[in-house]
Amino acid sequence: MPAVLNFPDVSPVLFEISIGAFHFALHWYALAYIAGIIVGWWLVTRALAAARLWPRDTAPMSRETVDDLLTWLILGVIVGGRLGYVLFYKPSYYLANMIEIPMIWQGGMSFHGGFLGVVVAAFIYAGRHNIDRLSLADTLAMATPVGLMLGRMANFVNAELWGRPSTAPWAVIFPGDEAQACENVGTLCARHPSQLYEAGLEGLILGSLILLLVWRFEAFKRRGLIAGLFFAGYGLSRFVVEFFRQADAQFITPENPMGTVVLHMSMGQLLSLPMIGFGLLLMVRARRA
Repeated sequence: MPAVLNFPDVSPVLFEISIGAFHFALHWYALAYIAGIIVGWWLVTRALAAARLWPRDTAPMSRETVDDLLTWLILGVIVGGRLGYVLFYKPSYYLANMIEIPMIWQGGMSFHGGFLGVVVAAFIYAGRHNIDRLSLADTLAMATPVGLMLGRMANFVNAELWGRPSTAPWAVIFPGDEAQACENVGTLCARHPSQLYEAGLEGLILGSLILLLVWRFEAFKRRGLIAGLFFAGYGLSRFVVEFFRQADAQFITPENPMGTVVLHMSMGQLLSLPMIGFGLLLMVRARRA
């Protein structure tokens, strides 16, 4: 058997409380969302307090506006993430079972859908409150990578969204029948920890680069540059990681074991291409402005 890593003995539930019929469980995934929102909010408020970072040394909105905007963004993530999963990944199933579309507690969220939901919510909010849309996009782009990193780490703890089978020394033996359903593997099946690849690329590396450009080089003064870097950086990171990530089960067939959808690309890669293109356009525009 090749030298691989066993999945760590960690529960997806941080703690549980039961009092009579009342039961409460805090999952690592929920904690990742909460922590990501809190840290993102803190980063935004710190940046808004530093007038030197912004065009004409003027922040695009107030601290009170951020608190109000947060509610819109949370709704955008939930609604967009769910509708994205329904439309991109299982349209035929939910067309036949439309009553299940709002049942988000059953699982099924799409990052690309959540991203579109945030874009729509921020666009509407900026128009209603006369906020510069490019500066708002830059602000949100700075705050997002930390949430992505924590979310992907929670995916790893939950032993979900794992990668393709691998014999690399850092490959992980994930628990569960689906994770162990590998062809031509006589022993335990190890897989790429693709969740950690994503946490490192689209979270730690991309987020660190954005913070460096914002605080050291005052990149917010070039409106749209940070938003473009985030779009292109996330899209490229996701496109690369998809080569190591297990395709979604609904796309895998005996004739298509790699689960590709168009031009030998996975659904994640296909949805990442517009993000890369749009991000590059924003960066070029910011540089010319």
